[in-house]
Amino acid sequence: MGLLNARKLVKKRAKFRWSNKKYNARMKNLKIKSDPLGRSSQAKGIVISKFQKEAAQPNSAMRKCCKVQLVKNSIQIGAFIPGNLAQRFIDEHDEVIIERIGGKQGRSKGDIRGIRFRVIKVNDQPLRRLVKGKIEKGRR
Repeated sequence: MGLLNARKLVKKRAKFRWSNKKYNARMKNLKIKSDPLGRSSQAKGIVISKFQKEAAQPNSAMRKCCKVQLVKNSIQIGAFIPGNLAQRFIDEHDEVIIERIGGKQGRSKGDIRGIRFRVIKVNDQPLRRLVKGKIEKGRR
């Protein structure tokens, strides 16, 4: 650790930063590569099936979800169906648009384990307006 040792210390620090997991993932863009939506905020998909997921402790509700196959890369993901009795408006083979729920660091939000996305449109009709009864479900 002498007076002229700065360059060596900087190179050594740069080398050992790669053992830091967060730095490694950030530099290799692993979050974007592993994300089913990629860089986009929304994606279109086809509903494969509907299912219910049990909420985490201390809640005991059954959260309504659906399995969606994305059109852009054919990856299957689980999506939450928000709204009271909203699952009635979603059938198999419907075209839906999904978006991220917005949990911390891209993870699931609230008491729904493993579900990172939610449905916002069904057959180009906004799901919120369908639930409120302002419009009817479109034919496809």
